[in-house]
Formats: sequence, C-alpha cells, structure tokens
Amino acid sequence: MDPKLITPILIGALVVWAIVRRVRRTFGRQRVQPARMWLRIGVLSLIGAVFVATSGTRGAQMLEAFAAGLLCGAALGWLGLRHTRFEVSAEGRFYTPHTYIGLAVLLLFLGRLAYRFLYFSMGTGGAFAADPSAAAAYQRTPLTLGTFGLLVGYYVLYYAGVLFRTRAAAAPAPSAAPSPE
Repeated sequence: MDPKLITPILIGALVVWAIVRRVRRTFGRQRVQPARMWLRIGVLSLIGAVFVATSGTRGAQMLEAFAAGLLCGAALGWLGLRHTRFEVSAEGRFYTPHTYIGLAVLLLFLGRLAYRFLYFSMGTGGAFAADPSAAAAYQRTPLTLGTFGLLVGYYVLYYAGVLFRTRAAAAPAPSAAPSPE
C-alpha cells in the first residue's frame, strides 16, 4: 500500500464512522446521557463562537448567514422537541427523536459534505492544488457558514431541550407531608 494513501484513507474512515454514529443517534429510542450531551453542547457552542469570530472579519454577510442558519436550526430543534417522545423507566431516561426532522438535518449535513467533496475532487479540475487561498475562500462561503449555523442551532437547542425535559421528568415528586391532627 502506498504510504501517501494512508492519511486520506484514515480521514475517510473517520468520516464514515462519524456518519454511522450520527445515523444511529437519529433513529430509535436513545438513552439520555447528560455528560455527553453537555459536552456536545459545549463543543458546538465553542466551534460556533470560533466560526463567528473568524468570519466576522470577512463582512456582515457572513455573520448574517450564520445568524440565519442559527435561527433556522433553533426553529428545527424546537420543532424536533415538540415531536420527540420522552420516557422515564426503571432502566433510565430515554427519548425517541422525530425520524423525519432528524433525517432532514442528517441529509442536509451529508448533502453539504458530498457537495464539498465533489466540488473539490471533480468540479475544479485540480485548481485548488495550485491556489490554496481559493480553498480557504470556499470554506468560508455564506452557504457553508449558514449550514453550519443551522447544525449548531439545531443540536444545541435540541440537546438542551432533551436534558431539560428529561431532568424535569426524572425529578422525584415531593413527598406528601402528613397532615397535623
């Protein structure tokens, strides 16, 4: 095997693994894992803040695209929460996400990923190999930033909502105090 192929193969395997994990988390009954959800909320918020800080120097259009994506993602997250089923049992806390909303967000992610791959590999005829600044400019387009804002808005609001709703459902009911006689 050619040593130059190891890195692309490893990156490809990592991308496939991430997609498989995302597909599994989109369908069916899921156990609520507060530590992982808080970590995802924190990481997505941090990455979103970094994107805003670095793209803010490129103009207001970039920030507007991110804000629009963030608002659309939050709306999708709210809609997803309204259609999510929650359950508390002796086994733990669970939620079942709405299949079609999760599928729409997943397809948006996969579609953007496929588009970027095709754009870089076939559509440019290798032009980016000679001009790395063109690739950097493409990565900071308003569409890319808006799509990322949508993903951040959806997952941050959705995971926070799942944590809030299941925490409230798992809280012990106040015990009835005996009436004084």
